[in-house]
Formats: sequence, C-alpha cells, structure tokens
Amino acid sequence: MSETMQALSVDQLYKVCDHQDLPFRTTETLENFSGFFGQERAIEAMEFGVSMRRPGYNLFVMGNPHTGRFSFAIENLKNYAKKENSKPSDWCYLNNLSDSRYPVILELPAGKAAQLRKDVDTLLESILTDLPAAFESPGYQRSKSRIERDFTRRYDQAVDSVERKAREFSIAVYRDAGSIGFTPVSEGQAMDEAGFSQLPEDEREAFQRNIDFLEEELNEALTELPKWRREAAGQIKALDRETAQRSLAPLFAGLKERYVHQANVVNYLTHIERDLIKNASDIAGEGGTLETRTDQMRINFFQENYGINLMVDNHKTKGAPVVYEAHPSYENLFGRVEYNSEMGALVTNYQLIRPGALHRANGGYLLLEAEKLIEQPFVYSALKRALKSHEIRIENPINEYTGVSTITLNPQPIKLNVKVVLVGGRDTYYLLQELDHDFEKMFRVVVDFDEDVRRTPSSIRNYARLMKTLATEEGLAPLKREAVARLVEHSSRLAEDQEMLSAHIGELVDLLCEADFRRKQKGDELINAPHVEAALQAKEKRTGRLSEKILEGILNRTVLIDTDGESVGCANGLTVLQVGDVAFGTPARITVTVHPGSKGIVDIEREVTLGQPIHSKGVLILSGYLGHKYARQFPISLSASIAMEQSYGYIDGDSASLAEICTLISALTDIPIRQSFATTGSINQYGEVQAIGGVNEKIEGFFKLCQMRGLTGTQSVIIPKANVRNLMLKKEVVKAVADGDFAIYAVSNVDECLELLMGRKAGQLKADGSFSQRSINAEVVKRLREVAKAKA
Repeated sequence: MSETMQALSVDQLYKVCDHQDLPFRTTETLENFSGFFGQERAIEAMEFGVSMRRPGYNLFVMGNPHTGRFSFAIENLKNYAKKENSKPSDWCYLNNLSDSRYPVILELPAGKAAQLRKDVDTLLESILTDLPAAFESPGYQRSKSRIERDFTRRYDQAVDSVERKAREFSIAVYRDAGSIGFTPVSEGQAMDEAGFSQLPEDEREAFQRNIDFLEEELNEALTELPKWRREAAGQIKALDRETAQRSLAPLFAGLKERYVHQANVVNYLTHIERDLIKNASDIAGEGGTLETRTDQMRINFFQENYGINLMVDNHKTKGAPVVYEAHPSYENLFGRVEYNSEMGALVTNYQLIRPGALHRANGGYLLLEAEKLIEQPFVYSALKRALKSHEIRIENPINEYTGVSTITLNPQPIKLNVKVVLVGGRDTYYLLQELDHDFEKMFRVVVDFDEDVRRTPSSIRNYARLMKTLATEEGLAPLKREAVARLVEHSSRLAEDQEMLSAHIGELVDLLCEADFRRKQKGDELINAPHVEAALQAKEKRTGRLSEKILEGILNRTVLIDTDGESVGCANGLTVLQVGDVAFGTPARITVTVHPGSKGIVDIEREVTLGQPIHSKGVLILSGYLGHKYARQFPISLSASIAMEQSYGYIDGDSASLAEICTLISALTDIPIRQSFATTGSINQYGEVQAIGGVNEKIEGFFKLCQMRGLTGTQSVIIPKANVRNLMLKKEVVKAVADGDFAIYAVSNVDECLELLMGRKAGQLKADGSFSQRSINAEVVKRLREVAKAKA
C-alpha cells in the first residue's frame, strides 16, 4: 500500500457543533426568530418585485418543497399589503336595461357598494309600495276615466248620427259585443228572419239597399276611430308616465343627492327611473305584471331587473387584498355564470354572475402554485391574456373549442390590476421559460429560494432561535443545547456539506415533532439529543425495508459482493438508490474483461439500454484517459467489456467511472484488486478524480455490509478528495474509524486510487516518456503493446 496515503481522520468525517456557538442552556431563554432563515436574496427580490409597479413584473418564487417557500411568499405579501394606503375598489354587476345579455360593471370606492346595495333595496321596497298606490289613486282613476269617456263620446256620436238616418228607413241599429249591426223594423219591433222573408220582394230589396247605404255611412263615420283610439292610448300612456314620475321622483331624488359625487351611480339610478317610468303601467297598472304575483315574487322581480350584484366587497380589507387560490380551476380563477332550471330550461341573469379569485385579488396580490396552475385546462393561457389585456373576462372556455354556443351572458370586462405570485419548483420554472416565450415577459422577477445557508456562529445562533420559534408555534417542549447541536449537525448532513445548513424548514418541523413525541414517551420535560437521535433512527427504520432486503441478498450471497480477499478485473463500486424521499447506499460489483480486438471499451449496460446517458458518458471517458495516459506513442487496439453485475434496472450517473478504470487496469495487467475496498468517484480524461453525490449514504451502505459480516480493520472506502467537506457520517461509522476497524481514504487522481486498491506504486512518468519499472502504469503500457501486437 502507498506509504504516503493516509486515511481521513475522525475530525474530517463529522463536523461537531461547538457548544460555544450555543450560549444558552435551553431555548426558553432565546428570543423568537423573525423573518426567514438565510433567505436574504429572496427577501430582496420579493421587495423589488412587489415595489415595481410596471406591467409584467409578476413574481415566481422558485425553490424545492419543504423549504418554507410558500409561507415565505404569503407572509411577505401580507406584510407588504398591510402597508399600502389605497384600498381597492368594490365591483358590482348591473342589469343592462337595453340588452340584458350584456351586464354592465359598476366600480365604487371600497365599502361603498354594500351601502349602495342596501339603499337600492330600500328604494325598490318603497317603489313596490308607492308605485301601485299611485295608479290606484282617485286622481289617476278620474283622469283615466275622462280620457276613456272622451273616446266613448266620439264613438257614440258617430254611431248616433248613423242611427238617426236608420230610423228614417225604419231600420234599427243594435250593438253586440263591440260590433254594430242593422235590422228592419215593423210596427216598432225588429223583424226576425222569418218575418223578413215574408215581405214582398221589392220591400226586401229596398231594406237591403238601405242597410248597405247605412253600412257605408257607418264606415264613413268611424273612419277616424283608430286615430281616436291611438290618441286615447297616448293620453293614457302620458298619464301613466306623469303619474309614475310624480310617484318615483321624490324616491330617486333623495338617493341621487346622497351619491351626487358618484356620477356612475347617479347615471345608474337615472336609468332605473327612466325604465320604471317607461314600463310603469305594465308593471303596476291594472292587469300589470305584478298584479297576479305574491309579495315575494314582486320583490324577486325587482331584484332580478334593478338590483345590484355585489361581486367584490372590500370594506373590511386593510391595505391590499392577498388571495391564495388552492384550486386554480378556470371558474375558481375567472368567475362563472350560474344557471337556474325553470320548466326544464336553463335560464340565467346578471344576478347569477359569480366572482373568481382574480376579482377578489384585484388591486392586490394573487398567490398560486405553479404546478397546480398548469395542470388545469385552459387556465394558464387565459391568465396570460388577462394580464396582457389588464381585464377580467367571464367566459366559458369550452365553447371556443366545441363550436357549440349556448345562449348566455357576456358580462362587461373588469379592469385588472393585480400582482400574480407563482410558487413552484425550479424544473417548472425552467420548463415554462423554455416552452413559453411570453413567460419571461409576464414573470420578470425570480425569487430564488436558497436551499442551504452558510454554517457560521451567527447562523447557528439564528438556527437555534428558529427552532425555539417553531417549537413554540407547534406547541412543543423547549430544547436543550445538546438537542440544538444535534439538529445543527443533522442539518449539515441534509445539506451534504460540513460548512452549510439546510434551509428545508419543513423537514426540521417534522423532526422536532417526532423528537417531542420521543420526549413524551420518556417522560422528560425538555427535548434532548437522545430524543432527536431516537426520532432519526425511528424514521430510518420505518423507511428501511428496501435497504434491508438488498443487504440481506448480499449477506446470503444472492448478490455477489466480496469484502475481503483479492480479485482480478473485479471491484466494489458504490451506488445510491432514491425511492421517494428515502436515499440509501449499497455496493455494486463491477467487472471487466479484456481481450485482443478493436471494439474498444464496450459498456454492457449501454448496449442493453439500461445505462443512461451520464453513465455512458463516464464509460466513454475511460477511452480518452487510456489514450492520454498510456498510448501517446502507439495506437490502442483492444476490446474490453464493462458491466455492473446483477443490476436489473436503469443506471445513471458517472460516480462509478473511478472504480471502472481501476477494474479495467486490473483486468488488463492481471494485478488483483483488494475486495476490502469500495470505490466511488468520477474521473475526467486526465485522470483527475471529481466529486460525486450521496457520499455519506454510499459509505454507510458499504460500512453496514462490513459490519454485518464483521469488521476486520482492512475494510475501507475510497472517495474523491473534493467530497471530504461533504462528510457528515453516522456516529457508528465515525466510531469504527476511531477504533481502527474501518478507514476512509480521499484521492485526487487515478494513480492514488490504484495504489490503494493494488498495494503497489503507480509509477511516475520519466523524461523519456516511460514509467518507472515494476510500477502499475508501466505494466499497463506493456500489456497494451502486447494486446495490440496480438491483434495484429
């Protein structure tokens, strides 16, 4: 083994939280933490986005779940909204008395709409009483009777003149159900048909001629009857209007005076007054619309025609409204028109228009979850249209795509002035940015939520205050200093960095609640480090079924993994499996075979389409490294096959490339690899070892296998030197290293790894381009030349 390579010290494997950074005994003495932990960048971006009043400066709060991004957004918006001085307007829909299919909008200062609706309801109740009374008054009845008498007098005079002429011809005039007829008279009595038929023919003809003459005279006398009827009807209408105006004017005058400074309200009242005057006789006259209805039906009739549909009432709103819509469907966001079923038909009116979240948030802020928004059909594109046009339209989006349109309302659009704040993941943001060219113009402000916070004495103290605040909010017991220290250490593990703390507040809350549960089980007053440890172990046990099954398969030799001895062309790699929110490490056997040929390095995983692109890239880099390192003076000609043994699923990532190159060199040179080592790391074409992810889980996965088989003191893990800062290993691993039962090495290049795995010097490159004799690298060059000759 290399004399220069030293295993990592215990201090490098786990960064303990110094109690000097926690100057308290329990969190009871700490102040609450205000604000958001380690989110200075996000706070600055949020402040800019809210303060920027130009169109298009909507916000996208970007970050992973459980980081507190939603609470951050809603709390910041509420704080900003409270400081705004101007209240948003109230909005109402009114009946369009010209065409009821197009309801009109009424905008009022905050708090005025509810009062106006109350005043209008009172007005309509008064009209229901006063208007019918005006038409039932003696004065109206006398005037109407006079007009009717004048019409009747003209009619009677015309008929009387004809009747006088008829008497000269012994012909009587009779009136029957509004019609006028003539009949002969004999001896003062009207003749019936039998008597008329017995008259001599010349007398019958004379009567007939006289009757025809009288009918012509009657028609001549009644020529102007339609004109008299029109004049009478006009006079009655004028009387009705005058009567209605006298009745309604005092009622409307007082209300108009109250809203004299609201021109749109006065215009609305004027329109109602004109419509009532115009249709007063139909509404309240004899035989009118309301005559056969109950009082409630009369009230409903007035409400459906003249009432106010109050869409948004902001009289209780302090500052600007902040609205969160949990289910942003089309109707929930933009509003809808409801229908009633009457006699099997669907009917609607302006009173059945319902507001959406955009209406309630108008003048303030609308908070939506991006993923839920884009899940809903038609909503995202409609939201963009609303933000571009600065207006809210209540439409049925299905009609546009089905081609089938029902008779419905088309309400007047409402002016829109709102800040939309989307909360979503990074993938969602970049996807929208790529697929929608309008997205960047509509959401110009990115509030990027940090995942990690630098671990400093100051941030540790703030973290402790945050724990105190969260414990108080959740009704948990205070924490001892030791418990806080353990949580700080676990936070660094979550961040996968000794110098950072995780900003995943949701996971911290869950851990605090579970630790408090363990405290209650023990009957302790305060949360201590053992309670935190017990909560962590319990969660690992709950979610550890799959990892235990895999380990069991290795122990019973179903899966072949050796942890002692030596083997040529075979090495232990390390992998991480992610199942939901659970990640665990497990070793994997890597094997390589080499033989003369020209196929190069064949990745078996790639050939069977189990190897994903990044894994395949890592294998292809091996060829580049071999050529650069060993074959500058001759061409490489060999065939090699690399496989991840007993893997039956997709494999991705290049963290096995360090183990693969070492295994390839072992197969090429017949130098055995110590199976007590497991290796993880990525390499580049120059043989430099690069950092990988999941280093803690990988080490712990191999350690657990060695522990189950029995620690020998020779078992070790090789990791990239760049990953040393990511180490936050479990206490049992740290203890085994301290006792000399386990070791962890960090390497920066392939040569260092080869020396550890093979126990020989890798060899230095001499001035003549060759490697030192009896070294691993010299053996590689020698074998490559032999393989090339054998192939030739």
